[in-house]
Amino acid sequence: MSHKLASALLAALFLAISSLSGAQAEARAPATKGAATLSPDEARRALETLQDDQKRAQMIDTLRAIANVSGQQQPAPSAPEQKSPIPLSADGLGAQLLLTVSEQIGEISGEIAGVARTLTHFPAFYYWIMRTANDPAAYNLLIEIAWKLALVLGCALSAEWVIFRLIRRPVVFLEGRVPQAAHLPAQALPIADPPSSVTDVTPEPELHKRRHSLVRIWQVVLRLPFVLARLVFELLPVFVFVGIATALLGTEIGEPTTVRLVILAVVNAYAFSRGLICVVRALAGPSGLFPVRAETAAYIEIWARRIVGVGVSGIAFANVALLLGLHRAGYAALLRMVMLVVHLFVVVIILQCRRQVAEVIRAPAERPGIAARLRNRIAGGWHYLAIALDLALWAVWALNIRNGYALLLQYFVGTIAVALITRVAIMLTLGLIDRGFRIKPEILQRFPGLEIRANRYLPLLRKIVSSVIAFIGFVAVLEVWGVDAIVWFYGGQIGGRLISAVVTIGVAVFVAAAIWEISNALLDRQINALSRDGHYARAARLRTFQPMLRTALLCVIAAVVGLTALSEIGVNVAPLLAGAGIVGIAIGFGSQKLVQDLITGLFLLLENTVQVGDNVSVSGLSGVVENVSIRTIRLRAGDGAVHIVPFSAVTTITNASRGAGNASVSVNVAYKEDTDRAGQILKDIVDEMRRESEFRALIRGDLELWGVDKVDGAMVSIVGQIRCTEAGRWPVQREFNRRMKQRFQQNGIEVASATQTILMHVAPPADSAANLTPRRAAG
Repeated sequence: MSHKLASALLAALFLAISSLSGAQAEARAPATKGAATLSPDEARRALETLQDDQKRAQMIDTLRAIANVSGQQQPAPSAPEQKSPIPLSADGLGAQLLLTVSEQIGEISGEIAGVARTLTHFPAFYYWIMRTANDPAAYNLLIEIAWKLALVLGCALSAEWVIFRLIRRPVVFLEGRVPQAAHLPAQALPIADPPSSVTDVTPEPELHKRRHSLVRIWQVVLRLPFVLARLVFELLPVFVFVGIATALLGTEIGEPTTVRLVILAVVNAYAFSRGLICVVRALAGPSGLFPVRAETAAYIEIWARRIVGVGVSGIAFANVALLLGLHRAGYAALLRMVMLVVHLFVVVIILQCRRQVAEVIRAPAERPGIAARLRNRIAGGWHYLAIALDLALWAVWALNIRNGYALLLQYFVGTIAVALITRVAIMLTLGLIDRGFRIKPEILQRFPGLEIRANRYLPLLRKIVSSVIAFIGFVAVLEVWGVDAIVWFYGGQIGGRLISAVVTIGVAVFVAAAIWEISNALLDRQINALSRDGHYARAARLRTFQPMLRTALLCVIAAVVGLTALSEIGVNVAPLLAGAGIVGIAIGFGSQKLVQDLITGLFLLLENTVQVGDNVSVSGLSGVVENVSIRTIRLRAGDGAVHIVPFSAVTTITNASRGAGNASVSVNVAYKEDTDRAGQILKDIVDEMRRESEFRALIRGDLELWGVDKVDGAMVSIVGQIRCTEAGRWPVQREFNRRMKQRFQQNGIEVASATQTILMHVAPPADSAANLTPRRAAG
């Protein structure tokens, strides 16, 4: 396989499953038809023609005439070019990007299809099974192999069982001779203190760790001879099994050669499996060289039996099939599938143990720093790297790639190095960005909202910078894998054009964000300046216009940036603009009420009819203006309710917040009271309030006493007004009424009432004492 094929396989392994069906269909497709086969008579006549000079000359003239006629034929007209339904320019970035991606996917799919064809030669295995089943000689050979194999295995297994029974007592005796210190935990053993010179220069935790490491090494040395002796005892039945089987195969049972080789393959597979299990048990077991817990030892032994059983049995079966006539291609495909199952077992083990291994790799919490962060990152994704390495090892072996393991090591180490460098670069760059966004206190005092605006864009900037560095790392990984990715970014290539488009769009977005933030900052600064200088009306008006100005500016910026982005990727924006115009006209005709709202609201705002904070009455609803949009006005009523009034429903606006607010004075006193005295008391109340600091700024003049407004037989009405500011009308009027009630009570002035009391004297009857009954009559 070529170097390019190995790179493409490692870079796009996930596409293999989706392309297998297409590859198998293509493999089953018939080949192109070759030339028709000649019969012996036709070949004889052609030979006579070539040997005869006259006939050969006639044939040459005939072929020349046919060639001349064929050359004069006009080529068939090409099919008319179909226009793409997508408005992309033929040489635009979008069209070129789609074409490049399509070509690359086609190349990778073709190479993966070729790889799949080399790995799946299962038709040869199927044909071998059918041929063996239908061949009487092969059938008889299988029967002979079966009874001879049963005889050899029966004798060898019997001898193995006898030896196993004989070595049980020596094994138990050997286990009893193991020193107790070799089984105890390292923490339970007494450890001598090192010299004082060592303890003076070594920290206590590190010294404690070294002590236990030395103790564990000493325990391994103590267990080593006993483990080796036990391993020899456990392997002794296996050696006896192989010896008995080999001895039997040396007799007539091993004839013919095919029978002997098949039985020998099965015997070797069994012996190899038993030997590997014994070695695993000797290394990692309760009594092994590296003792582990019982459940861990059972887990290791179970998976070792599965892997060894499937791998060794599968290889033995493939060898037996090859001896019985299986084609070499089918044999290779069978071996690849067996080893794939073994590698998938390893994948399952990696997934089951990912948390335990991650805990070992993860750095302690008390160790901060870059190394600890890298360890934590590796702990979170080590199983992905392990699975990729496991499958890559199988792919290199299955495809028989020249120098495949060296290339795999280069790819693996290079990928890890690039990933580490990329991660460090991202961390350093983000640290510099965070430091650069720290604003000094003196700048914050001049621009109070600057920190909030900067923090708004900081997460987005961090993501963009991380994505750029990650993309550079991805290109570096492709270079490590042998893909010449740098060429993509040369002048005129798709990568260069893509980067140019991204940079252009990025600059457009940056300029748009700068315009947006500068405009908002200028508006806020102007509002604050007007409020600081006392121009509250202008500040309120500008604050009212601010949401609409922001909305309009956002729409313009979004349209410009969107059209710029579409133009850069090669989309023809002229049809989009025409369509937008048509849609605008349709919306204008279909939404006349909405257009009326917009136009009415615009004129009301331009005429400064209402502002945020005004107390107004609109369409029978009263409240304080909270927000004015381009279409509606939002009022907050006195009871807390919110009224949303569209401008199309506004016919009359009553604004009580236009610089002046007069507190009305209207009091009804009894007809008998002195109106001049009552009016003087009212004037004294207003004068007293104007001298107080609480109401001095709210009252703009003395009481304007207009005099007696109404006289009837029961009361006299005195009216007037107090000129106040727009914010002082209701506080002044309420306080004035409270004090007026108190003064009238103190001075004995009676407020008129609509109710009268009449006392009537009624003559008592003759048979009872005289009494008077008061009656009330409504006046």
